[in-house]
Amino acid sequence: MKTVRLKISGMVQGIFFRKYIQEQAEKLSIKGHVRNMESGEVEVVAEGSPENIETMIACCKKGAPHSNVKAVDIQEINHIGFDEFKIIEI
Repeated sequence: MKTVRLKISGMVQGIFFRKYIQEQAEKLSIKGHVRNMESGEVEVVAEGSPENIETMIACCKKGAPHSNVKAVDIQEINHIGFDEFKIIEI
């Protein structure tokens, strides 16, 4: 099991980016959450197999349709133990 926190910058808010990330996570059996940050970035915390986490990182770098990802900051963190993948509203 691998757990990462991703901070995605660029044009990633207000364009269904979080919904796209949630759909990808569900396809990959990844647990965690996605949320908009006040800074304009999107944060993803994801737990899953190392292979699926790498695929998820690639999805985040590619971005959703109509998004423009400038950078993805990747930080490996301690396992949290999520039950599902959800969108957190601020």
